[in-house]
Amino acid sequence: MSSFLHQRPLQSTLSYFRDPSSAPSSTLAQKHSSIFNRAGLLVLLLVLVILGVFMPWSEMHEGVFWSTRPALTKWRDYTLAQAASVVAKNGTVIVCAVSQPYLPFLNNWLISIARHKHHEKVLVIAEDYATLYKVNERWPGHAVLIPPAPDTQTAHKFGSQGFFNFTSRRPRHLLDILELGYNVMYNDVDMVWLADPFPYLEGKHDVYFTDDMAAPKPLNHSHDLPPPGKKGRTYICSCMIFLRSTFGAKLVMKKWIEELEAQPWTRSKKANDQPAFNWALMKTSGQVDLYLLPQKAFPTGGLYFKNQTWVQETKGMHVIIHNNYITGFEKKIKRFQDFGLWLVDNHANESPLGRL
Repeated sequence: MSSFLHQRPLQSTLSYFRDPSSAPSSTLAQKHSSIFNRAGLLVLLLVLVILGVFMPWSEMHEGVFWSTRPALTKWRDYTLAQAASVVAKNGTVIVCAVSQPYLPFLNNWLISIARHKHHEKVLVIAEDYATLYKVNERWPGHAVLIPPAPDTQTAHKFGSQGFFNFTSRRPRHLLDILELGYNVMYNDVDMVWLADPFPYLEGKHDVYFTDDMAAPKPLNHSHDLPPPGKKGRTYICSCMIFLRSTFGAKLVMKKWIEELEAQPWTRSKKANDQPAFNWALMKTSGQVDLYLLPQKAFPTGGLYFKNQTWVQETKGMHVIIHNNYITGFEKKIKRFQDFGLWLVDNHANESPLGRL
């Protein structure tokens, strides 16, 4: 029955075209069909030309988008708690915060860490989705984005509002990790490890940090919080910090957040996160066990790159080098290159991200 119903219209159509009485109509239909075919061919030819021009570009971008769509969805929902549980080793996480323009510095930093076998505990806090996807595409699980993502498509200059917005999120990220029960080391990515820093984190202090002053200290200097400088506060660097998951470390992070809220960026007062960190250390020093790391191992850029006499006197003692006391993306790269610390050109294969 079903076969019959499907065959019957076909038979009627065939008999219609075999009937001579239908010839005039058939001729008219053929004329219309001929005209349509010519117009159709022109339209088809035009479509093919358009596709020939635009399809390669379209396919390239759509192909990238569609092939990564499942991954994009996955990493958008990836939480800090999940990420920390993946990367933590022996209860410790190494954290950096990165936006897309600084991916080359991230790679350089990672190469130096990988040489000391600590890269597996690195968690990249991505400050834009491009960084989140790129890192997790190459190194799944090692990047997380904590919303809201700030506008970080450009490399913000030190002192700018963009730079403040970027760095002021740091204490909140660190506090969240401490609240999850992990110890955390924070590094800026314009750093290079020359040796393993963990043996220098001796004792059970709450907060470990480095001095940002360029003046040389005695090799056996005190590990206490230094006295305030001319501005009434200390000059501790907020770019290399180690925190144990203790009440004291959490207290410092909370105070840091409070100080940032009390000292927002304005055009007349171009604030950054570091003064607020120093005020937080000073205001909690009576309640928290603080530890100043040795300058000979953790020198500021103003000392390491500008005082070669000191560098020679302390040769073999350096652990982490910070490329500060200079502004500008290209200038930082040039300085690293001049001192043999720009590793990505010849050693990208040593990075878990490979060549970016």
